[in-house]
Amino acid sequence: MRVVSLLPSATEIVYALGLADQLVGVTFECDEPPAARREKAVVVGGLDTAGMTPAEIDASVRRRLAAGEDLYTLHEGALAALDPDVILTQDLCRVCALPSGAVDAALAHLGCRADVVALDPYTLDEVLATISTVGGRLGVPGRAEEVVAALRARLATVAARVAGRPRPRVAVVEWVDPPFPAAHWVPDQIAAAGGEPVACRPGQRSAPVDWDFFSAADPEVVVVAPCGFGLPGAVEQAARVAEALPGRAVWAIDGDAVIVRPGPRLVDGVEALAALLHPGEDDGQPGLAIRVA
Repeated sequence: MRVVSLLPSATEIVYALGLADQLVGVTFECDEPPAARREKAVVVGGLDTAGMTPAEIDASVRRRLAAGEDLYTLHEGALAALDPDVILTQDLCRVCALPSGAVDAALAHLGCRADVVALDPYTLDEVLATISTVGGRLGVPGRAEEVVAALRARLATVAARVAGRPRPRVAVVEWVDPPFPAAHWVPDQIAAAGGEPVACRPGQRSAPVDWDFFSAADPEVVVVAPCGFGLPGAVEQAARVAEALPGRAVWAIDGDAVIVRPGPRLVDGVEALAALLHPGEDDGQPGLAIRVA
């Protein structure tokens, strides 16, 4: 089976299922594992945001969406040459990836036949369910269930470690200018890590707010996990959050790795959050978070 992934998280799922040999195409953002973008054909490009501030990125995205422009470019010739059987995409967020409708239209234009599978989880449980969905569609349902069972076992280990401990009030900032609060599965991650999620939109789409929204929720801990940025970018932006929300413990975390991409590494994120909320000798996932204030 020939598989094209138009989502970084879907690429991670395919690799977790041991199906790297069936993956023939990825996007320019598929950087985990690093071999994906290096060894597979890149069929989707996008806006180069290097050197842009969060405010500039937000303004550019809003301007292009208002004008009806696409944020991502599908390289139709490359896609047609790959002749995929299955394409993994999403409808969850136009800012995050190419929507399934655009893929369907391109396939019709090219005269290609492929099964387009949209992965649109809104909760942590639904993220784990997408692994089963992909495994079932790619013919390895048993292997998918083993992967999911192993991830759930790790979550159970965290739950046992934090059981009975005080649950600090935790807010997550997913974008800083304008500020966006935690949404989708991120509040589930906080709860699984032994925190009380506040200033959030669990199981819903994220939307811009102001800093008063966060202040009113009175978080004890603020975690900065900007979408599209690794740990260095999160550290840089966390300094602004510390100024806007003084008197709180402010942490920067590698959002792209363990928070914003709905794949297997969200469990790494739970472990990292648990380590910063409830420090202990057996903390896992070192190097994913840094305290800024």
